Amino acid sequence: MGRTALILGAGFGGIVTAQALRRALPRDDRVVLVDRADRHVFAPSLLWMLVGRRSATQISRPLQVLARNGIELVRGEIARIDPAARSADVNGQTLGGDALVIALGAEYDLSAVPGLAAAGHCLYTLEGATAARDALQAFRGGRLVVLTAAPQYKCPAAPYEAALLVDAELRKRGVRDRTELVFYAAEPGPMMVAGPAVSAGVRGLVEARGISYRPEHQVTAVDPAGGRIAFANAHEAPFDLLLYVPPHRAPAAVREAGLANESGWIPVDRHTLATRFDGVYAIGDIAVIPLKMGRPLPKAGVFAHGEGEVVAHNIAAAWTGRGAPRRFEGEGACFIETGGGRAGMGKGNFYAEPVPAVQLHAPSLLWHGAKVLYEKYWLYARF
Repeated sequence: MGRTALILGAGFGGIVTAQALRRALPRDDRVVLVDRADRHVFAPSLLWMLVGRRSATQISRPLQVLARNGIELVRGEIARIDPAARSADVNGQTLGGDALVIALGAEYDLSAVPGLAAAGHCLYTLEGATAARDALQAFRGGRLVVLTAAPQYKCPAAPYEAALLVDAELRKRGVRDRTELVFYAAEPGPMMVAGPAVSAGVRGLVEARGISYRPEHQVTAVDPAGGRIAFANAHEAPFDLLLYVPPHRAPAAVREAGLANESGWIPVDRHTLATRFDGVYAIGDIAVIPLKMGRPLPKAGVFAHGEGEVVAHNIAAAWTGRGAPRRFEGEGACFIETGGGRAGMGKGNFYAEPVPAVQLHAPSLLWHGAKVLYEKYWLYARF
């Protein structure tokens, strides 16, 4: 009888883990991948969709395609996770594994800020990006606000990319001079986890475009009818169009399984991604890895990708006896789209101490081209 690897979540980390395991394991070992969706959305391209450069069909693929390579796909809601038994309840049945990889990502807590969902458009969902695109196309000037609703969120560069892309789009349409573009950030600075130099560099990119940057503004409530945002520091701000990054939290099945710590996420070994339960791993946005600087490793697809490769290799090595164990070393890179067919790049080692050793490369056509190539690689090579 073969063994079973059970993977919960078909985002970046889950897909990488499933495909790597399927290549490395004998055919009598099963690789089971569970997700509630029937299509995979390449989330980085939602920003291009926001400004009309992509459509929903261009940036999504049916998950069922993954079954061609011998991965067993199960579509359904995960009602319960039992980490001690390495099992999950899905669609009324219990699925078990000899190894369990939790790659469920973060869910968006739209109810955490009263009025937020009704007042604006979420940048991180297909539906939200579609609505934001339509609202932006109809926008003829006024006060446009980009807002991060909590200090920590996945894809730390994304809201800053959104502001820069919106600026470029409004300039192209000739309405930028009739627009006040303001960024209210719950965090003290852009991409602080990458170090002060990178943070200052990204802030410089934003402010050089005439975008007003207001850090340390924690939103408490939004009035959709009145078009006003209330902050914890007693400041209030009006808006005509609101684009936001919502608060994040772990899915209910993770919270109820006792897997999360006081941070709300699953603590793991920083090199193996192992949890405190034998044979159970957590990768990507659902995991928390504290850094020496006092902040956690960012929630980003590049880290989920790398973690998935390490976990898959180590599971396969343990089961087959082939290959030495590998370690995840905190290497990562992030594109920063700036509009006009240009992008910057932040790249380095996030495990470096006392602060991550990350270098910010200036925006260029080269980095934009590299981002386009990665999009094509993911959507065509993986599917």
